[in-house]
Amino acid sequence: MIRIGYLRFRDAQRGAGAAEQAAALNALGCHVVRCEEPRGLGGADCTVLNSILDFIADGDELVVWRLEHLGVSGRGLLQVLERLEARGAGLRVIEPELCSRGPGGQALRAAIEAVAAIEPASVRPRRPAASQEIRALQSAGVGPVEIARRLGVSRMTVWRKLKAMEACT
Repeated sequence: MIRIGYLRFRDAQRGAGAAEQAAALNALGCHVVRCEEPRGLGGADCTVLNSILDFIADGDELVVWRLEHLGVSGRGLLQVLERLEARGAGLRVIEPELCSRGPGGQALRAAIEAVAAIEPASVRPRRPAASQEIRALQSAGVGPVEIARRLGVSRMTVWRKLKAMEACT
């Protein structure tokens, strides 16, 4: 069994420093400790964590200082836990002391599932409306409200694009 430690710098700055946490993970028997500073909204771009999850093996254990190092939402935590389980690996959290194996693991999974279930659904991302599409629909006699519905953008977006096209002509 190999223990792999993982830290996110942004989260490590909230409690003990990153160096102290990395040393503590090493003292707990982690063979490797990987750190990263996630980029993007909510730290969604965690390439080091994804790499660990891609290569962790059956019987290995991912060790994190706090559960929040793995994700910013219940759904994100659940996805990490599912990826670990799919590879036969376990999860150990230092503060508070949690483990995904054994009866405590079932309780941990149930708690994360409960949190994920009550989180609001993510908002569907809207794509930018192309002026050509708006112009073509308007030329076909489609109104701005219907154009917005068809293209999946706000009515205000359609009105702004129409106004900008009007100013150009």
